[in-house]
Amino acid sequence: MLATPELARSPNPDPPPLAALKGVGPKLAERLRRLGLRTAEDVLLHLPLRYQDRTRVTPISQLHPGEEAQIEAGIIRAEVTGRGRRFLLCHLSDGTGVLTLRFFHFSPAQEQLFGQPGLRLRCFGEVRSGHTGGLEMIHPECRRIDPDSSSVASSVASSVEAGPATDRPAVIRGRDAGATGDPPPVTDRLTPVYPTTAGLQQFTLRGLAEQALALLDAGALLPELVPPVARARLRLMSIAEAVRLLHQPPTDTVLAELDSGRHPACRRLAFEELLAHQITLRRLRERVRRQAAPPLAGEGGLSERFLERLPFVLTDAQRRVLAEIDADLAQPRPMLRLLQGDVGSGKTVVAAAAALRAVEIGAQAALMAPTELLAEQHYRNFRDWLEPLGVEVAWLAGRLTGRARRTQLERLASGALHVAVGTHALFQDAVTFSELALAIVDEQHRFGVHQRLALREKGRRDGRCPHQLIMTATPIPRTLAMSAYADLDTSIIDELPPGRRPVKTVVVPDSRRDEVSERIRQACRAGRQAYWVCPLIEESEALQCQAAAVTAEQLTALLPELRVGLVHGRLPAAAKETVMAAFKAGDLDLLVATTVIEVGVDVPNASLMIIENAERLGLAQLHQLRGRVGRGAAESSCVLLYRPPLSQVARARLAVLRECHDGFEIARRDLELRGPGEVLGTRQTGEQTLRIADLLRDQDLLNAVRHTADELLRDHPDTVEPLIRRWIGGGARFGEV
Repeated sequence: MLATPELARSPNPDPPPLAALKGVGPKLAERLRRLGLRTAEDVLLHLPLRYQDRTRVTPISQLHPGEEAQIEAGIIRAEVTGRGRRFLLCHLSDGTGVLTLRFFHFSPAQEQLFGQPGLRLRCFGEVRSGHTGGLEMIHPECRRIDPDSSSVASSVASSVEAGPATDRPAVIRGRDAGATGDPPPVTDRLTPVYPTTAGLQQFTLRGLAEQALALLDAGALLPELVPPVARARLRLMSIAEAVRLLHQPPTDTVLAELDSGRHPACRRLAFEELLAHQITLRRLRERVRRQAAPPLAGEGGLSERFLERLPFVLTDAQRRVLAEIDADLAQPRPMLRLLQGDVGSGKTVVAAAAALRAVEIGAQAALMAPTELLAEQHYRNFRDWLEPLGVEVAWLAGRLTGRARRTQLERLASGALHVAVGTHALFQDAVTFSELALAIVDEQHRFGVHQRLALREKGRRDGRCPHQLIMTATPIPRTLAMSAYADLDTSIIDELPPGRRPVKTVVVPDSRRDEVSERIRQACRAGRQAYWVCPLIEESEALQCQAAAVTAEQLTALLPELRVGLVHGRLPAAAKETVMAAFKAGDLDLLVATTVIEVGVDVPNASLMIIENAERLGLAQLHQLRGRVGRGAAESSCVLLYRPPLSQVARARLAVLRECHDGFEIARRDLELRGPGEVLGTRQTGEQTLRIADLLRDQDLLNAVRHTADELLRDHPDTVEPLIRRWIGGGARFGEV
């Protein structure tokens, strides 16, 4: 066992480059960069996807189809056969049986090599039933163990190194074969299988990992950055022990623990990666907190008039959250607050009241939404609420062009417009604010951190930056929010407005479409409206989804007495707005749409939602779509149409939606089914991504991560930069916009 190093006093600021590894030239370095590998340390942190057991040689007579195995046998004969597409067959025998190697891609040199009767090979691959009843391996990895060192073997090995991973058989000479012809020893470790890219072979990655491990043993890589006290308290192995075990697991290692990420070595690296991300977000938070912001501490008369004019009373949860926001806005440092609330909980009203705090002191507020449809909905709400108070609201999106755009930009720059609503167009270079004091971002998980901070930079003026309010209707469990959004305070609207009734949800196969259509007819006859949502715009045989346009035509023919509208993302913006306005005004009975209506559409008279191919959508998206109905006094329903057969995951997802209406519980179940990458939006451009850790699987580490982050920042500040560089690299600068 390797000795456990103490915490590095002066961590190596520059890990050795890839060129420090033998054989890494410009071409190989470029392929490695495609995998995100730029230093020798990156090679060590590029962990195997899975492992193969090559610790024994299996007699051919004991092989079974479907298993991976290693054999050692001599060549009987080889032949090139096949009409049209040719392939190479190499027949082997070990005295207990015969097995065929099948190669669909091969070179003349390889054909010559495999055509040498008596040449002994050690081969590893998946055993399959052959076309003639025997056993075969397709493109196995082969090692020549004959002591003859002919130039043919060398040329074959070289051609394999240069080609794509599946283009040619991997044949290399046994490096340990002695002059007596003794075969190389069988490994006493499990063999790693790494994530790879075109032109990069497994044996190349294994060789590089072995070199990097030698540098690790020499103390040239991965200095220990987690404090000894923390390692002892959490019973963490050293990083050197963890990395060596993960690249070269002993044969007695429990593979199930490695595969699931629950092995102590996996947990050691996951802990350190989570620690690096936690510290990065905290540093971003502290960096912003050290900046100045305009205190929005007016008398509040405008906000009070706004709330008094509303046709409803705020819930206790809305009032509590608004008080938290007001307290933040009154400070001379930037507010950084995440506002969570389930579908229909009333986040937009809270955002409007917060925006008026900026208007009251003569400053500006901006609300950014990820889609034009959602931005349009926010714009209409803000306009209807604020213009009666004398507050004009600007609209800014990609489709605004020409003189109208120039006029809006000029008035924003002069300060004549105090509130702006739009898409990502708000932070384009041409947009200038007179004094942006509050930046509001809706559906944060659809933006990257870069985009959120770019909007904030629009308000940087005279050494001050704007307050930030980040909203999401995708509830996030508290422990995950504290890690994924460690740079933000969190407020939660955990109460729906009075009178909101749960939406009854049913799951039916699409063979009952006629019954569903009749249900729409009855609902519309009763004076209600309905949605029919299709996931795709165009036909796709692969996904077997109905196109929205085709569905609209079918429903128009089937329900001729109903007024049917169609809206999707490719519809011109003006036409889309016209259709949506007609539906909201009650001039349409049935709206056929794609998932563009997932957020932002508020039609209280709509009481029926049909979601086609519901098995294709995630829980959060289904919950958002369902939230488009149930906004009025009438009892509402959601019908989830699916195309059988259902996968196990799809069945579980639809069952959750049928049984549960609590957005936070649905979010928890969504995390279990999909993982945090999609739910938290860490796959979005500009966001951080986790290489080894998993926020759901490793959430029990998060409290210890936060405690250790405190310790590291307080007692070991010299390790912070190396830790961030190790796990995040250049991405650590995402906050330095």
